Amino acid sequence: MDIQTWTSIFIASSFTLYMIIAVWAKAKTTHDFYLANAQIHPLTNGLASAANWMSAASFISLAGLISFLGYDAAVYLMGWTGGYVLLALCLAPYLKRFGQVTVADFIGERYYSQSARLLAVTCTVFISFIYVAGQMRGVGVVFARFLDVNVNLGVMLGMAIVFVYAVWGGMKGITYTQVAQYCVLIFAFLVPAIFTSFALTGQVFPQIGLGASLSGSSEVYLLDRLDGLSQQLGFNSFTNGARSLADKFFITAALMMGTAGLPHIIIRFQTVAKVKDTRLSVAYALVFIAILYTAAPAVAAFAKVNIIESINGANMQGVTEEQSPAWLRNWQQAGLVEWSDNNGDGRLFYSGDQRNEIGINPDIIVLASPELAQLPNWVVALVAAGGLAAALSTAAGLLLVISSSISHDILKQTLNKNLSDQQELKWARISAVLAIIAAGYFGANPPALVAEVVAIAFGLAASSLFPAIILGIFVRKMSRQAAIAGMLSGMLFTLGYIVYFKYLNSPANNADGWLWGISPEGIGALGMVINFSSAFVIQYFVKPAPKAIQQLVVSLRQP
Repeated sequence: MDIQTWTSIFIASSFTLYMIIAVWAKAKTTHDFYLANAQIHPLTNGLASAANWMSAASFISLAGLISFLGYDAAVYLMGWTGGYVLLALCLAPYLKRFGQVTVADFIGERYYSQSARLLAVTCTVFISFIYVAGQMRGVGVVFARFLDVNVNLGVMLGMAIVFVYAVWGGMKGITYTQVAQYCVLIFAFLVPAIFTSFALTGQVFPQIGLGASLSGSSEVYLLDRLDGLSQQLGFNSFTNGARSLADKFFITAALMMGTAGLPHIIIRFQTVAKVKDTRLSVAYALVFIAILYTAAPAVAAFAKVNIIESINGANMQGVTEEQSPAWLRNWQQAGLVEWSDNNGDGRLFYSGDQRNEIGINPDIIVLASPELAQLPNWVVALVAAGGLAAALSTAAGLLLVISSSISHDILKQTLNKNLSDQQELKWARISAVLAIIAAGYFGANPPALVAEVVAIAFGLAASSLFPAIILGIFVRKMSRQAAIAGMLSGMLFTLGYIVYFKYLNSPANNADGWLWGISPEGIGALGMVINFSSAFVIQYFVKPAPKAIQQLVVSLRQP
């Protein structure tokens, strides 16, 4: 069977499974819809959390970033996984003990302020929409390539499937759907990685294959071969980074704090019964995430070698258009690979300098890896199903956060405290529908590549929500005025910096133009420092939090 037929089978099967789970796990109350009645087993929650976390950015873009950036992309591995350690130690157990439904709910109650609640809602919704745009775009990319449909139509198909299990099942339906989606995505990621590792290095496990020698040559190691090709063709060395140490530090910090401050990540750990289960859930999630994250560098290296050799040929002179590899022609039709014969020799050539004639979207690396390694069609289709599972699992979590922010924090807690449980559930579902429509629009009109969009969301979460939560847990005297001032200053600075360099003055978006050499991807860490500093300065001039709030904060930290 051809790729399109296999893809249709895998996608139809997985979508049917998601539908069945959604119907089985229908939410009947608001507590079901928001928190799955707080009765999820830690292992189940760990699997769901891993799927919730491993978005299109992780499944589709992470290996692409590593393939193109090499060692510099290690910041994403360290930052994203490090954020879960922060979450386990400093946030999740305390927020579970506080017992609120959303992050904005915690901030509103802890800082005894509706203004603080509404500001947190604004941050939450803004960050979530930026993040979900990347997920929906990832869905469109998969449909465009493997089912030969327009990217925007692919986004609409993704909206339809998320509509069913997010609106119908709420957190309960999403949780069990995400367990299934984790199984699909991890299988889809590892199967081609294992095949390719064995073909290139003779090693079954890609994590070992990354550091192994090439098949048929015990003296030439994969990474040495890749570095040699990189130097020959004008690319940066794969094993040596070009970013400054300061920028690496700030990006890693922004990703760590951003991970710990993302609302759709935090709320997942409210679905278990006990505080102990919260820590256990994070531990399970880290293990399940590490399975993919330790394989991603290997997938990136394998793909880079295969791309170079398939385009440039064994003699590194370039192949003719008639000899061009099938994967390149397929992705060229999808509009994600471009070729221009700059020197008029009729040959394709891929390099990192002025000789380059090929433009490759980094987001295709994982999706194209089975074709690059000339694996069977069913493996190619499996990866497509995995990419959809990754994008849809995170999109559902984000849409639930947006829905609960509107229905619970704005309608129930701010506008109409007498709203009944059934009325709130109805508005939660209506909010989810509206959020899906808006997400579809942003998916069809994204501001940047999937990974770039997600990086903005992390910076904003690190500079706004993370400091407010940390101060709310560990600084008992922190007042509402100080917290609000910190959130506003941190978020406005970070957002202004990103918008300026990404959109208003993109020619200056380089190390020479950045403040202290900090890129827009890392500026969230500096925004976080501004948030903390502003909060403490303002606190010096205003009254501390009321005694009742201080006692509440102290009680949170008692074993």
